[in-house]
Amino acid sequence: MTINLSPEAEARLREKAERDGQNMNSVADALILSALEWEAREMAEVIEGVRRGDLAAAEGRERPLSTFFSEQRAKYGFSSAWPDVTPGDGDNHGV
Repeated sequence: MTINLSPEAEARLREKAERDGQNMNSVADALILSALEWEAREMAEVIEGVRRGDLAAAEGRERPLSTFFSEQRAKYGFSSAWPDVTPGDGDNHGV
């Protein structure tokens, strides 16, 4: 397989290989594997987070954000625009 790198990426790869005393192919292989493993872990964490969120919602431990906003507007007398108040418009309720 051939991978075309930008001149900047190639220079950085070459510098890392020289620093680590390895050849560029070994460094590139390790970096690519590391990035793929990181991506797989991130995706697994996202899927687990969605699963936990779905479970929490099903158990009634979470509620829609719009419900929370409505409750806060009623409780504290915020305007109907809250929290969509643009900073700097003189209304500190959006802070």
